[in-house]
Amino acid sequence: MKLSSVIDFLEIFAPPHLAEDWDNVGLLLGDRASDCRSLMTCLTITPDVVEEAVDGSVDLIVAHHPLPFHPLKKITADTVVGSMILKMAKANIAVYSPHTAFDSTANGINQSIAEKLNLEEITAIQIIDGNSPDLSNDIQQSKTDNNQTVPNGVFGVGRMGRLVTPTTCIEICENLKVLFDLKLVQFCGELDAVVTKIGIACGSAGQFLNDAKQMGCDAFITGETNFHTCLESIANRTPMFLLGHYGSERFAVELLAKVLSEEFPQIPIWPSQNESDPIQNVL
Repeated sequence: MKLSSVIDFLEIFAPPHLAEDWDNVGLLLGDRASDCRSLMTCLTITPDVVEEAVDGSVDLIVAHHPLPFHPLKKITADTVVGSMILKMAKANIAVYSPHTAFDSTANGINQSIAEKLNLEEITAIQIIDGNSPDLSNDIQQSKTDNNQTVPNGVFGVGRMGRLVTPTTCIEICENLKVLFDLKLVQFCGELDAVVTKIGIACGSAGQFLNDAKQMGCDAFITGETNFHTCLESIANRTPMFLLGHYGSERFAVELLAKVLSEEFPQIPIWPSQNESDPIQNVL
């Protein structure tokens, strides 16, 4: 099959127009006319991931985080990024990144977190029009045929929803550890506070804390944020749960590998086995 077939599907699954303006999404390395005989997903391209892709004769890496992310003036083996790009190019490995489009799409990362928590009345914190003219007619039709919608039919940044039963923050912490296979959850606020409505924004998204608060959320889940946002969480009495950047997103690239395997059963597809959280917890 052609690489273009996978790209077409990814652009339907996570339409590029959903990505943030500052982001770098889409095909970042490679020739869409080339053959695709195997595919690997990962959260972030690292030297270990590149080694796995080369050893596994991978033709395409679907990486959540873009590589390159910032514009490059030169590509040489003198830098880690340059060395990885050269190794992948030499091995004819293409790179595609959906990044914030995957965060915000109907069946994306934030929606998946909300569903893991069994939230009700799920909607986006900031709505993006799923019928944007930026979408082609073909993508619109495919989106309709595949019923790619959140419950109220919106795309957008983050998610929010109501717990089936009001729950204390300590109970939510324990539940998050189980659901995301985490050793710990960092927390800001009062552990005995009772939560009804939760806002969600994966990755490094503390900037959406106030948006969630303004939308009526009484707690907020993200991956990581800065010290001052933690203080802000306590000051405005909006408890915040930090899953870690890796913890809030890695599960989703595993789900994406499953989605792609169902769509393209004729080729081997797997989530990177070399990838791991770069942060260790020393208890």
